[in-house]
Amino acid sequence: MFRRSRVLAATLLATALAMSGCSGDDGDGASAEGTDKVAYITAFGAVGRDSFAWVAKEKGYFAEVGIEVDIKKGAGNAQNLTALKSGQVQFASLDFTGAVIQAGKGEFTDWRAVAAVHQQTLISVMTTKDTDITGPNDLAGKTMATGKGSVTELLFPAYAKLAGLDPATVKIEGVQATALNGLMASRQVDALGTFLLSRDALAAASKKEVVVLPYSDYLRDLFGNAIITTPGLIEKDSDLVRRFTGALLKGLQYTVDHPEEAATILNKAEPTYPVASGVGEIKAMTPYVVPAGGAPIGSMDEGRVARTIAILQGSGLMPSGLSPANVVDLNIVPKT
Repeated sequence: MFRRSRVLAATLLATALAMSGCSGDDGDGASAEGTDKVAYITAFGAVGRDSFAWVAKEKGYFAEVGIEVDIKKGAGNAQNLTALKSGQVQFASLDFTGAVIQAGKGEFTDWRAVAAVHQQTLISVMTTKDTDITGPNDLAGKTMATGKGSVTELLFPAYAKLAGLDPATVKIEGVQATALNGLMASRQVDALGTFLLSRDALAAASKKEVVVLPYSDYLRDLFGNAIITTPGLIEKDSDLVRRFTGALLKGLQYTVDHPEEAATILNKAEPTYPVASGVGEIKAMTPYVVPAGGAPIGSMDEGRVARTIAILQGSGLMPSGLSPANVVDLNIVPKT
């Protein structure tokens, strides 16, 4: 789909690239013979959890497999799925559970996961030690802020029930995600529903010790972020999808193995993002990236995806009818 030949006229190349949403061409719109140009959008901005894309580019892993990548900064599932659907990007990272819910509701269906970034969800309840909240049952009678309409908010009832807590006893306030840490730091709420990678940011904002209660303690089958593309691209150029995915996962492995270097590479791309923050996020996510039992990085399996769907359906978050094949391409994804 993205093969560029020297025999094509420059005008045709420019037209084709504009239609595909790719960028970063040479001055005449041409690329080197045999090089595939694609665009990729991160899960959210340019932060530690997404640094592996810049690492893969900086270390030459994409170039090694004949790919030139334009990395764009994402802003969550809705924007990333829209960018993929419109052809602005060919690959994206996003929260897998949230995307499954949207697919199950028929909102965004033209995508398939090709690798898992996080083997378990990073969604957590987070609070400060002075609240005396040390477990899920301590949330009874308390107020918890979450991103309005976020997966964290949607999944809380399922998490609470599995933890033995009546979700109706917890007051949920849906707010802008950027307001969460400030609300907790000023003790306007008792806890947050957020991502565990924001632990250091909350500690800095509150100047207090942070307590984290991971959803994965009870919702063990849910994946975190995943890499996705369109079924159309898989059908037309599965070799490109495999090469891209392999190079990106190589960058992910290098990132968790060398967090300081990875954070430094990210800082070159995003100078306003501190190296120390990148290192902290990378180290925090590393236990969630490496699969158990020696499975290859990026692994997903049909059984776990089926259980994810069952959990979401059983929680009333989407109707029945979705199958693993609707959200994961098991011919591309690394096998456990």
